[in-house]
Amino acid sequence: MAETWLIVGLGNPGPKYSGNRHNVGHMVLDELAGRVGGKFSSHRSRAMVLEGRLGIGGPRVVLAKPITYMNESGGPVSSAAKFYGVDAAHVIAVHDEIDIPFDTVRLKLGGGEGGHNGLRDMTKALGTKDYLRVRVGVGRPPGRMDAADYVLRDFSPTERKDLPFLLSEAADAVELLVREGLLAAQQKHHPAKA
Repeated sequence: MAETWLIVGLGNPGPKYSGNRHNVGHMVLDELAGRVGGKFSSHRSRAMVLEGRLGIGGPRVVLAKPITYMNESGGPVSSAAKFYGVDAAHVIAVHDEIDIPFDTVRLKLGGGEGGHNGLRDMTKALGTKDYLRVRVGVGRPPGRMDAADYVLRDFSPTERKDLPFLLSEAADAVELLVREGLLAAQQKHHPAKA
């Protein structure tokens, strides 16, 4: 039987947060939902989920947007993973990353959480750091602005013009990661160092 992938978009619930940098994970999942076809529905794991395939006959995926606050993402992720029989190696967290520039996508397996409370809670609930991450760059806060305040603000008007391209690239990265693995996805989405 083909493996099921659990693709988790991190964010905060409700319209107040929907345009925030911190919600870019939800935005990428909305992009993926358009490609998979279908609508998110409530699930007992405390997440909005959409089950489908990436392309005709493609890999089976479960898209999940926890409906808890970011710092409580672990419970819904762990519940959904158990419900769908997905081990941590087939969990992909899509999240905002201040340590990489806006309009940049990076992929990695495991590693630290870099102060990201959603990842920290996921790691605790899954009992491992060894899950895949699609890190969507939102850039550093300007001046002395607190990082928490920065990620809870909406994208700037200039960023919003380029946001559809960033969301599309991040969704492409998720698809490549599922279809061809981490190395192939990194080779495509990480520019070669000069």
